Amino acid sequence: MEQAWIERAKERLTRAFDPAATEAALEQAKNGMESLAQAAAELEATLPLRVGDAIRDGIRGEAAPIARQLAEVRGLQNQVIRRLERLEIELAAERSARVDDLALLVDLVASGWGSIDERLGRIERHLGAAEPAPVLRLEDRQALPSS
Repeated sequence: MEQAWIERAKERLTRAFDPAATEAALEQAKNGMESLAQAAAELEATLPLRVGDAIRDGIRGEAAPIARQLAEVRGLQNQVIRRLERLEIELAAERSARVDDLALLVDLVASGWGSIDERLGRIERHLGAAEPAPVLRLEDRQALPSS
């Protein structure tokens, strides 16, 4: 029974397909394959260059904003450095002024103590010329009768 089906299928195929049309289709398929092989060869030759150019253009397009942002960050960094240098100079000037103020204060205090020392010397000389004042000890004072 299988043999009969196979024979019927062969008969239908021979009736359904015209050998000339089949040959024409095969020839057309061969021509299509040749043109496809030629297109593939052209792509194989030019594709690496085109892909490389496309990648380079894509990276350039993506890197341009980053380069601008990097330049902006560098500008801001330089501005911060200039401000820090200015602050450092102002701080050094302020420190120098505080040291000068402290030196003046030390001079004033030393001068004040010198003047106090002179006064005390005069008072001691003045008292030295007079009778010395009696010095009582605490033990002696307790022994004295209370008045």
